[in-house]
Amino acid sequence: MLMRTDPFRDLDRFAQQVFGSPGTWSKPSAMPMDAYRAGDEFVVCFDLPGVDPGAIELDVERNVLTVKAERRPLPAGDDVRMQVSERPLGVFSRQLFLGDTLDTEHITAGYEAGVLTLRIPVAEKAKPRRIEITGTGERKEIKA
Repeated sequence: MLMRTDPFRDLDRFAQQVFGSPGTWSKPSAMPMDAYRAGDEFVVCFDLPGVDPGAIELDVERNVLTVKAERRPLPAGDDVRMQVSERPLGVFSRQLFLGDTLDTEHITAGYEAGVLTLRIPVAEKAKPRRIEITGTGERKEIKA
């Protein structure tokens, strides 16, 4: 049997009851993330350990990316008795406002080792380009 002594555990439970339990659909908790640009794509990584990939929702509407995930408790049963429960359960959510310079039509998502990784390509119109200057090389005089 696993036993744990924590005199502040009851205080934490009380605080969650008073200030609201984390992760309900009406009041989701935030999820930690990293975001960086790598070449011609923008990469966003969300920490979602223990979340089933089927419990993750990704939506893009008007350049707003919404990520929702839910970590569910273990199935209850006669032979299951929780000894320690420290991992947060419930709903986690995050919204990112994407600029017009990103191509939201070609976002790819992967989930590995508890990390959701989104790759958002930079739009072609936002990539630097060289403009060629053409001319005849002649000087023309303008008469007034």
